[in-house]
Amino acid sequence: MKHCSSCGELVEKTVPEGDNRRRWVCSHCNSIHYQNPKIVVGCVPERDGQILLCKRAIQPRYGFWTVPAGFMELGETMADGAARETLEEACAEVSIGHLFACVDVVHAGQVHVFFTAEMIGDFGVGDESLDAAMFDKDQIPWDEIAFPSGYYALKKYLEDAGRNRGTHMHWVNKTRSGK
Repeated sequence: MKHCSSCGELVEKTVPEGDNRRRWVCSHCNSIHYQNPKIVVGCVPERDGQILLCKRAIQPRYGFWTVPAGFMELGETMADGAARETLEEACAEVSIGHLFACVDVVHAGQVHVFFTAEMIGDFGVGDESLDAAMFDKDQIPWDEIAFPSGYYALKKYLEDAGRNRGTHMHWVNKTRSGK
């Protein structure tokens, strides 16, 4: 960050009075610019024992499979965001179930949350996907899953088997060792 979004003057990184972290602060208008984690929302859509996955048409991890997920928008709930992302990436409507996994991706400044979901109707290939397909649970392409958080969510989803045993928490390091 170089300029204050309030007045346009240069900002500097310093610890504001009464705070305990370095933040971007405008020395002209004293605005403090907090930078907080972004929320990624997604779901594991299921129908007739199969799970819907999308093959990414964008970076990062172009060409790898993922559960439908993306950044939450202002003005929507986490569940609404997960349903919207599924519609955008797989042209599929879903009925969102319960929150079952939460992953802190500290190095990326993100928190990923995953819901169960039931597919309603058919699916297709959205603008951010190369392909979308239904997989039997024993046919999931584990070595081609795009992100550790999606890998973790799929594993916990299958372990939970829809029994709603609570929300699973996980932390991801900078490597793919989060599997």
